[in-house]
Amino acid sequence: MDRFEATQWLVAHLTDQPVISNLGPATGDLFVAGDRPLNFYMWGALGVTSAVGLGVALATPDRKVLILDGDGSLLMGLGTLATIADQAPKNLVHIVWDNSQWAETGGQPTHTATVADLAAIARGAGVGKALRVERLEEFQEAVRRALQEDGPWCIVARIQERGRKGFPPNEPEANLLTFRRALKSS
Repeated sequence: MDRFEATQWLVAHLTDQPVISNLGPATGDLFVAGDRPLNFYMWGALGVTSAVGLGVALATPDRKVLILDGDGSLLMGLGTLATIADQAPKNLVHIVWDNSQWAETGGQPTHTATVADLAAIARGAGVGKALRVERLEEFQEAVRRALQEDGPWCIVARIQERGRKGFPPNEPEANLLTFRRALKSS
């Protein structure tokens, strides 16, 4: 599956949902597919995207919150899966782009290239709606369900790494202020 194509489809189906995106390709693809005030781009934050997304979901329980994470980032913060399961926010949709590599540091293989199954790990941590998808159609169906049904959800999407399409201006403080204002006003 192509991450950018899946991201374009996702953006086309968003309304007022905040999206927290992982550093690197997930953020670049989200920016190019559809920059919007409710996108919160993470810079230099490997391993914490899921924790930030959990915090936003707990703070805004009346709307779905999406996380666009990477396999390497999630592997660095696996404990967050247990916290997500424990807190059980019904509005959380955690999408993990699994390219089986540390794309931002040279493409070294992550553990998903050999033995780790992040959907199984999420289920083992207590996230009941955790699944792995490999085709765009499977991704679309999983996201449709996640946007309609209570979560938390963890959708691990196997992708082919093709690099990012672009990147937002590196203005973390401005992005944070814009995101906060958008959360309050919508």
